[in-house]
Amino acid sequence: MTTARELDERYGRTGRRRAPWIMGGAVVAAVIIAFGWMTVATQMNAVDADDLGFTVVDAHSVDLQFQFTAPRGTDVVCAVEALDVEFGVVGWKIVEIPASEKHTQGVHVSIPTVAEATTGLVKSCWVA
Repeated sequence: MTTARELDERYGRTGRRRAPWIMGGAVVAAVIIAFGWMTVATQMNAVDADDLGFTVVDAHSVDLQFQFTAPRGTDVVCAVEALDVEFGVVGWKIVEIPASEKHTQGVHVSIPTVAEATTGLVKSCWVA
């Protein structure tokens, strides 16, 4: 009588065909885990900034109020700018905010300009 093992060997149904599939599955799982971790690590250090308002003081300065949300205990740097009526940059400033235990902080900054501005805004913020 022929056993199942003998039939598998005769017709080439051995465990060797499973090995590439198992290895491929392991590689795909490792890639998915790596991309997932990179996404989580990036979001842990994300900074979100919102403009609250601005005041055109005169032809040479704009006051800007904004708030940002960042991880607690991290220094944050924000780039702010003033724009003219044609959306050209007429002033900008880098604002360094020291670490705080607050998750969300409000900031008031004066931006010097070379011409009269019509708006002030936060360009971007990042963890220092």
